[in-house]
Amino acid sequence: MRALFPCKPQLHERRVTLAGGSLKLSLMACEAGGQTWGLAGADLGDPARLAAALDELAAAAGANVAAGARAASAPVPGATPHAGNRRLRLDGRRPDGQAVQMQVAVFAHGTRVYQATALGDRLPDELADTFFGSLRVEP
Repeated sequence: MRALFPCKPQLHERRVTLAGGSLKLSLMACEAGGQTWGLAGADLGDPARLAAALDELAAAAGANVAAGARAASAPVPGATPHAGNRRLRLDGRRPDGQAVQMQVAVFAHGTRVYQATALGDRLPDELADTFFGSLRVEP
């Protein structure tokens, strides 16, 4: 997986429950200019769990900022074609009530699911488009 970050990301790993199973989620994330940028991935090990996992990732993003989502197309070169692949734009609130903008792409490759995220008080489309446009799944 390749992505062009506007800052130097650090690797974080943790166990999560996703699509009915516990698995290791790897996250590369960093902050720059008041925005947070991240790319998470996990191997489900079972293609039958992809749809549920992509739906859960998208729903969790909206819940994190108390917002409904507007979906947009999310073609990521190299991603496995799947109806659950999508990019979301969310205008919501942080837990402290502060306004926040977020864009999220969820997509799959084989049995792996990915979530790319850009988040900030203000998130200019051109910055988000550069980040999301840089995403590439490599074999």
